[in-house]
Amino acid sequence: MTVTLREAQAKDLDALVRLEEVAFEGDRFSRRQLWHLINRANAHVLLVETPERRLLGHGILLFRRSSQRVRLYSFCVHPEARGMGIGRQLLESLEQEARRRGGERLTLEVRADNRAALALYRRMGFSLQRWLEDYYEDGCAGWQMEKPLGQTR
Repeated sequence: MTVTLREAQAKDLDALVRLEEVAFEGDRFSRRQLWHLINRANAHVLLVETPERRLLGHGILLFRRSSQRVRLYSFCVHPEARGMGIGRQLLESLEQEARRRGGERLTLEVRADNRAALALYRRMGFSLQRWLEDYYEDGCAGWQMEKPLGQTR
């Protein structure tokens, strides 16, 4: 499947809200939070879309001033597009952006019951760092994972 990756703009807000609703049962971003991430936060919101401009995924990086640690704040692939390599392509692009901005480590949190995401992150060079008990709004635990960005897989 041919896809395009591009930085999110304010006009993408409705599509991002719809993607959050279809991709996540809980722990979703609100419209207001997404607007802030696109327009005000020290963040990079990257979209994956088809040539027809159908949104298939997004990834959000958060940067802190005076820190080389970058946080993968959100990572989402539309349920109908999973298993097609879109997640890998999106994650590779996010890592490149983190490196471009001087990031040395990329961290993330992932649901402990999300085997597909855990497998992807491990294949991409992330390692388990810390168990997060009762981390998600439904009580599910999570894992904090990290990847050094100075190295390639």
